[in-house]
Amino acid sequence: MTSASLTLQGVSFSLPDGRPLFAALDAQFDRRPTGLVGRNGVGKSVLARVMAGLLLPTAGRCVRHGRVHYVPQQVLPAPDATIAEVAGVAPVLAALMRIGAGGVDAADFDAVGDRWDVRERLTAALAAHGLAHLQPDQRAAEASGGELTRVALIGAWLAEADMLILDEPTNHLDRAQRSALREALLAWSGGLIVISHDRELLDAMQRIVELSPAGLRDYGGGYAFYAQARADEQAQAREALARSRHERRRGEAEVRAQREALARRSARDMREGRTANQAPILLGRRKQQSEVSAGKALRRQAERVDALHEAVATAAREVDDDAPLALFAPLPASAAQRRVAVLDGIVLPYGVAGGHRLDLAVNGRQRIAVTGANGSGKSTLLRLIAGAIAPLQGRCIVHVPVAYLGQRLEGLDPEVSALGHLQEVHPAATRTQLRTWLALLGLDAETVELPSRLLSGGERLKTALAGALYRSEPAELLLLDEPTNHLDLAALEALEQMLSQYRGALIVVSHDATFLDRLAIDTRVEPCADGWRVKPW
Repeated sequence: MTSASLTLQGVSFSLPDGRPLFAALDAQFDRRPTGLVGRNGVGKSVLARVMAGLLLPTAGRCVRHGRVHYVPQQVLPAPDATIAEVAGVAPVLAALMRIGAGGVDAADFDAVGDRWDVRERLTAALAAHGLAHLQPDQRAAEASGGELTRVALIGAWLAEADMLILDEPTNHLDRAQRSALREALLAWSGGLIVISHDRELLDAMQRIVELSPAGLRDYGGGYAFYAQARADEQAQAREALARSRHERRRGEAEVRAQREALARRSARDMREGRTANQAPILLGRRKQQSEVSAGKALRRQAERVDALHEAVATAAREVDDDAPLALFAPLPASAAQRRVAVLDGIVLPYGVAGGHRLDLAVNGRQRIAVTGANGSGKSTLLRLIAGAIAPLQGRCIVHVPVAYLGQRLEGLDPEVSALGHLQEVHPAATRTQLRTWLALLGLDAETVELPSRLLSGGERLKTALAGALYRSEPAELLLLDEPTNHLDLAALEALEQMLSQYRGALIVVSHDATFLDRLAIDTRVEPCADGWRVKPW
């Protein structure tokens, strides 16, 4: 493995409509594990693709030393793609097959290099990661989203690259898989750039780099250090802005006083000139000198005012101008102890607990976390409670209005804008009110008019989240399936704050331990091979 480095030199990128996404970025990435953070829509995924060489910048250049391997945020293979293609080794396997059939093309030997055992290594890695049921030639469409993410990560280890760029790698991974990924990344000896909102993963990084409209800013340490450093930095910036505004007010007052004094002196000189017994030529010269002196004084005062305004503008640029994100909790009318749902001997059609009955009563303010490994039936349980599927046995009775946010954002039409989606679920609201709700989630006036297929993953999730929360009939039961996937850190904190204020019942599927710890969960439901486990949190 060579010494890995990646350097951005004045890198800019503009969208197809000409709008700049980011401009003049300068940074260097080495072998230090680095977390790349920033708000949704700021361009993190685009920057990752530029760094990986998959997109050309509009201006500037990216200099790479060593091979770079990129794993995208959403692994969406073509319908006929194979597991080997998701892992990125299909070209090598194809070359091996041609060589095995007697081919002597030099390009095939170059493609293989020293990876003659890549099929065996891929098969062994799949087995080691609990994916022995997947085979290299198997269709990727037969695997779940979480399994495809894990296959793509396995491909990263097999790539023997000098630098890895991973975009939201923990999305769709369960808690055990997240822990295993952190351990694997800590053991990785090459360069590493991770785009993530996973605070546990970010805390394992040696360096955090933040992308904002102002550019890239480098922070040392993990997430906790970054959060504290940024808070301190913003506090100092706000103090500096307050001081500069105070200086501007005081300076403007002094300038006004000087102008008033100058005007009085000029008027006095004019009066004295009219009564003075002097020749007209002397009076004219005196008037001219007075006007020149007054003009110089006025220019100096104008320059001082301009300098004071520039000082305020400079200080203001150091203050985070992103408005804080906000979500408003639905206001359910039910009493705290009202029974909102009853699961009476239900048997799921899928999952590890298949064939085992689940009995569960959900009360008005109960907070339930559904935990367990990927594929165990967590999402199926939420879809059943939401009424999307029926149980094989038993019955599910829901007594109150429900809002369901699916992991795949099933209710979001890719051709409908965020504004249109929210209008559908709350037709009585005015467009101004709808825009305000979306703006408080960080979706600006242009973004809310775009079809949702053109939005980033985080922006689509915010749109779906707004649709689940701001319905005409307030939900008394929230069903949230991995709601933190794709959310930026600011939106994640806004979601945590909103849910802490929500007065209804909550059932949430999440592998984010920090997120669950902040929700005051009182009950854990876990599907297991020997049945359902329901116990206090």
